[in-house]
Amino acid sequence: MESSLLLIELGAVVLALGLLGRLAGRIGLSPIPFYLLAGLVVGQGGFIPLDASEEFIGIGAEIGIVLLLLLLGLEYSASELTTNLRQQAPAGVVNIIAHATPGAVVAMAGVTYATSSGITAKVLTDLGRLGNRETPVVLSLLVLEDLSMALYLPVLTAMLAGVSFAAGATSVAIALLAISLALWVALRFGRALGRFVFSENREVLLLIVFGLALLVAGIAQSLQVSEAVGAFLVGIALSGRVAESARSVLSPLRDLFAAVFFVFFGLRTDPSEIPSMLLPALALAVITALTKVGVGIWAARRAKVAVAGQIRAGTAIVSRGEFNIVIAGLATGSGIIAPGFAALAAAYVLILAITGPLIARAGDPLGRRVARWSIQRRERKEQAKREQTAGDANGAVTENA
Repeated sequence: MESSLLLIELGAVVLALGLLGRLAGRIGLSPIPFYLLAGLVVGQGGFIPLDASEEFIGIGAEIGIVLLLLLLGLEYSASELTTNLRQQAPAGVVNIIAHATPGAVVAMAGVTYATSSGITAKVLTDLGRLGNRETPVVLSLLVLEDLSMALYLPVLTAMLAGVSFAAGATSVAIALLAISLALWVALRFGRALGRFVFSENREVLLLIVFGLALLVAGIAQSLQVSEAVGAFLVGIALSGRVAESARSVLSPLRDLFAAVFFVFFGLRTDPSEIPSMLLPALALAVITALTKVGVGIWAARRAKVAVAGQIRAGTAIVSRGEFNIVIAGLATGSGIIAPGFAALAAAYVLILAITGPLIARAGDPLGRRVARWSIQRRERKEQAKREQTAGDANGAVTENA
């Protein structure tokens, strides 16, 4: 009986997601906000709570974030990643300062800091921006955020648990060592790994790459490093023919589990807690959305990306998601932070998780308009300069006459 209920619930959820995706496509929007709202409807405090399938959906959500970041990593090589990380390190520092400051006002800077890697990866894919000039800048900012969170989470956990400074420092050292080792393997043995993994048989290739990504993500998580970082580094390590083949066989799987990830995100949020914290969460969301856009524009400008690409980069990193909820859960679970903080964090993250993809989509037409305005402004200045030069020349001729 329980297994039949599980199948019924899962079937209903997946079918509903398909219909919502079709609706989103017809009205020209990203399906992510619809998936999140679907999670609210079937989550705790929702209209149709799920009982049998919640644990299964939770596991599917973990797989979804792994696949999203794995396929994002398959788009780039290890050398491209390290070059971009070096170039964008100043932007990463500015990003921390800009978003830890407003977050400190509500007691937990980590909630306002990190962009959702999962949502951003899905948005970039949906909007066909993976090959854009600004996308490496966006990815560099995401990786820098995830790496900084890999250091932040062990420290936060140690502080909330009341353990010693030495224990917290050990956790951070392990996280740094794990990340450095993964990057070294990707740079040094990437080609050999690609030859080992590649198979002409699509089924075998799917099993090997998917299994490797899950294995590394699990090891990364056990070492207090984000599973998203682990999966991304696996994708980075695979390049050439194996990356192209892996993208084609894994894309449908990614789409399925990514949808489950967004449903689970909404499922964990109790909608009854949101109204009381809506106004402060909205104010915080507006402030940090603007600062994210500013950081993205500045980082893209440093990389000599055109104006339209700068706008797209800024609007692509507004969404908040998985890390922010994890941090809020750690803080409230410790008993040190007031319970109302969870409702504030949930409302804040939900606002930006829903509006973030819409803002990212708006970045394209907005970027084009700003680019046109910039070109017209430059042309007017050049025209005024030519007219002034011509006027000066005529004045000189008249004076000589």
